Order: sequence, then structure tokens, then C-alpha cells
Amino acid sequence: MNKTNLIKCVFAVAIGLFMLLVAPILVQITLDPLIIALQAAGPQYSSGITLFSLFYPLWRAVGYVAGIILLTIVPSIYKGKEWTMKVELTAYAIPSISGMFMFLPYISFVGGFPIPMMISFVGLLGFWSVILFHKHDNLLEKIVNLITYTFIGMLATHAFVIGIGAQRMLLTRPGQPGFAGLEWWILTLSGEVNWIAVLMLFGSIPLMAERKKNGWWLAFVPALTIITINIPTQIIRTKTLDYLIGALLAVGLLALLLIFKDRLIDENQITLRD
Repeated sequence: MNKTNLIKCVFAVAIGLFMLLVAPILVQITLDPLIIALQAAGPQYSSGITLFSLFYPLWRAVGYVAGIILLTIVPSIYKGKEWTMKVELTAYAIPSISGMFMFLPYISFVGGFPIPMMISFVGLLGFWSVILFHKHDNLLEKIVNLITYTFIGMLATHAFVIGIGAQRMLLTRPGQPGFAGLEWWILTLSGEVNWIAVLMLFGSIPLMAERKKNGWWLAFVPALTIITINIPTQIIRTKTLDYLIGALLAVGLLALLLIFKDRLIDENQITLRD
């Protein structure tokens, strides 16, 4: 019996059941007080009610499916099938990112115990365990993967939040249905660009797990894209530093991808099939 595979199975079963039975409840008890707080905050935050009422349940549904996926691949994890690594990482990334996204507005408007962080923490626990327990990587490779993949998740989370923020402000902008100046129409570009970057970053995870070049590029391009859109947006909209923070995260990811490119890519391009 392989103890490492058994431990990975325990993680998959426990987190899979968590995503099916516990996370949906946590999302709901997070969403309800958030909506009440937004109603009390004033009409300028009314768009947040619409957006969060859509995206909290949407992330919950995606997380539910991720839980099913984790449970169904447990036998293959136990057998040590290499292809399960990319599936595990992708499935665990969902609660990691969604929990952090839900945490930010919750802590801003509701406060108290950060309930959504429980979802994010559970996801990260599984995410990091896959990297640390991977039998074919040495210690340095595990550290590089841990930091790089975590940066991908951090940047994806921040970019998604930026997109939400752009939509929230646009829905309550002055002078509707027009766009009263550069500071407003720039949001119609930066928000959508950040959301596209999220999809690319998320898609890079399973490909990078196979050390494929296209996975590396799928992480590199959105990081560069976020820098090019967030910097001018920050210059135009100076009331918040959110765009600068996103650009700095993207710079950090670019640095990791470039410095450790040889360790993140397998030039032999061996596909994990067995």
C-alpha cells in the first residue's frame, strides 16, 4: 500500500465531501448578511447585490461539480495514476479562488469571522498537498511549483475581483446609458480583459501540471496582459490602488515564470497518461 497515495485519497474524499455538503451552506450564510449590508450601505452599492447574487451561487455550483470530480477520481489517485495530478490541482483551485473572492466583499461590508476563508483554506490545503506529495519532483521543484502555482491562483483571484469591481461601478455610473469620460469607459476594457485573463490563468494550471510549453505561455500571456491594462487604468483611476496591486502580482508571476522556466517546462513534453 502506497501511503502517499492513501493520504492523497483522504484529502480528495474529505475535500470532495466538504464541497458537496459544507461549502454550499457556508456560501449561503455568507451571501445573506452581505446582501443586507449592501442594502444598508446605500444606493451606490446596489449593483453589488445583483453581482454577488449571481456570482456567489455560480462559484458554489462550480465548487459542487469540483467536489464530484474529486470523489470520482479517488480510485485513480489510489492507483497512482499521473494524470490525476492536473485534475486534482484544477479541482482544488476552484474553492481556493472562489473562497478568497467571496471573502473580500464579506470582510469589507460585513466583518466578523471570515467565513469564506474556510472554503479557500480547505482548497489551498488540497492544492498544496498535491504539489508537495508529487513523487517525481525534488524539493526545489516542489518549492518552485508551490510558489508559482500559488501566484497563478492569487493573480486569478485578484483579476476576477477587479472585473467584478468594474462591473459594479459601471452599473451605478453617472450619466447612464452613456459613459461620462475616460475614467468610466476604461472600466469597460479593463474589467473584461481581467476576466479573460482569469480564464487563461485557470486553463494554465492543468497544462503546467504536465510541464507543457503551452501551459507556461497560457500563464505568461495573461500576466503580461494584466500589467499592460492595469497600469494605465491605475493612472486614470487614482482613487484605489487595486489596479497597481494586480499589476505587481502579475510582475511577480512573470518573474517566476521567466526565472524558473526550465524547471516549469519539460522539454521532452511527456504527457501524463498512465
